[in-house]
Amino acid sequence: MARRIAPPRQLSLDLVTKPAQGRDDFYVSSANAVAVALIDGWQDWPARKLVLNGPPGSGKTHLAHVWRDLSGAAIVPAAGLAGADIPALASSHVAIEGADTIAGDRAIEEALFHLHNLTLAEGNSLLLTARAAPNHWPLVLPDLASRMEATPTCTLKEPDDELLAAVLMKQMGDRQILPTPGTIPYLVRRMPRAFGDAGRVVAALDKLALERRRPVTRALASEALDNLGL
Repeated sequence: MARRIAPPRQLSLDLVTKPAQGRDDFYVSSANAVAVALIDGWQDWPARKLVLNGPPGSGKTHLAHVWRDLSGAAIVPAAGLAGADIPALASSHVAIEGADTIAGDRAIEEALFHLHNLTLAEGNSLLLTARAAPNHWPLVLPDLASRMEATPTCTLKEPDDELLAAVLMKQMGDRQILPTPGTIPYLVRRMPRAFGDAGRVVAALDKLALERRRPVTRALASEALDNLGL
C-alpha cells in the first residue's frame, strides 16, 4: 500500500506589501478629519506650511502622498536632506518625512533650515511629518527651532473603534487577506487602540494563516493576540 504523504507545511515569507495610498483609500473619522481637511485645502494654508504629527501608523505618510498627488510636491525623508540639492527641491512644493528624527544632527538641521526658507521664498508650500509637535523636537539650531515652532501644526489622534476597524481592514487588504465575518469586530473589542498594534496584529495574522494554511478567523485572531501578549 502506498504511503500517504502529508501536504508540505507552507512557509511564511516576509513579503514586502505595497500599501494603497490614494485619497480614496484614506478612511476619515473624528481622529483625522481636521488633518484631511487641511490637506484637501492646502492652497489656503496661511503660512504655506504645515506640520502633521501623530503616532506611527496614524496616516502621516498616507496624507503626505495624498498631498503630493494634489500639489505635485516632492517627498523627501528628512535624514536625506544633508546631501540633497536644496535649490532644486525648493523649486516646487515639498514634503519632508520624519522631520523630528533629525534633531541633534546640525548638518541636516541646517539643510532643513535653508530648504524651509528657500521653499517659502520661491512661493511654494512645505509639509512636514513628525511623531511629535515641533516644540518637542530637541533641535540644536535656534533659528530652525523658532521657524518650526511657528509652523501651524495638526495632530493625528489614536484611532476610535470605527477608524481602528478601517485601519485593520485596509492593512489586511494590502496583504490580500480576506477575514471571515466577525473577525475585525472581534479584534477591535480585544486589542489596544493603537495604530502600531494594528500593524503588528495584521502581520502576525498573515504569518499564522500562511503557516497553518487556514483562513483568518476569530480563532486565529485570538491566537495572534495571545502570541503578541495583547
